[in-house]
Amino acid sequence: MNARVVAVVAVVSSLFALPAIGATPKGSTSHATHTKSSGKHRSTKPRESTPSRAVTVPRDANGRIKRSESAKSAFMRQTGHPHGWSGHVVDHMVPLACGGADAPSNMQWQTIADARAKDKVERIGCGKR
Repeated sequence: MNARVVAVVAVVSSLFALPAIGATPKGSTSHATHTKSSGKHRSTKPRESTPSRAVTVPRDANGRIKRSESAKSAFMRQTGHPHGWSGHVVDHMVPLACGGADAPSNMQWQTIADARAKDKVERIGCGKR
């Protein structure tokens, strides 16, 4: 990965508080320290649910997130590329699926290769794959 993708991965990871590889979640222990139980597990505490990171966003008939063409056009004009930029795509810095705004202030130009790499990482951060 190039340095730009590594930087984007670091930002996305920090936004979504992704655990380090091999890290044990807070309040739990590694499997190696568990002892065999009798099979009867009774807990008096109610089970805590993990808050969902999913954000409800409007979708089109094909299930894709609806995007504002006027916001995208405004961004393209503001950056001096009103008809697009060869080899680049308009990217949302904070993904729409994660609650990011569909506004020029949340958009950036990104090479196609960088966009593919970032998409893989940010979907994990949002709970999407």
